[in-house]
Amino acid sequence: MLMALGMFVFSIGTAAYQSLQRQTTWRHAKNSRIGARAGYQYVGPGEDTITLQGWMAPGQVGSASSIGYLRDMGNTGKAFVLVDGLGVFHGIYVITSLDETRTVFDRVGQPRKIEFSLSLERIDEDKADAMLGDLRLPSFGSNGTSSTRDLL
Repeated sequence: MLMALGMFVFSIGTAAYQSLQRQTTWRHAKNSRIGARAGYQYVGPGEDTITLQGWMAPGQVGSASSIGYLRDMGNTGKAFVLVDGLGVFHGIYVITSLDETRTVFDRVGQPRKIEFSLSLERIDEDKADAMLGDLRLPSFGSNGTSSTRDLL
C-alpha cells in the first residue's frame, strides 16, 4: 500500500502513483506604512495541496475501474482521511480535480495505458465533521463498469 484516501488504497493493483507533489502556503496580511516598507502579519495557514500523478496499464498494472471509483468519491463532495503506507496521518482532504488521459487503444477501443493526475486539498479537522465521508464503499453511478471488489 502506497497510501489510502478514505477506503481507496493506492497500490499496484489499483492506481499506483509515480509522483507526489505537495504545496503548502501560509497567509500574511500586508499593511501599508508611510515612509517604510509594508508590514506583514501572519494570519494563519493557507492551502495545503497534494497532487498525485501516475499511470496504469489495465490488465497488467492497475485497474481502469480505479479512475471511476476516485471520480465517484469526488462526486460525493465529502472529505477523506489521508494515510500513507507507514500509517502516518496526513490530514483530511477533499478531491478537487481528477485528470485522465487514455491512450494506446486495443481493437475494441479499450485503453492499454491510462495516465492520471489527482489533486487533493486539505481542510481543517474541526470543520470535517459535516464533510467527512463514511466508511461505506460508494457504488458506481456514472460508468458502472466494475464492482468495488476489484479495488480491494
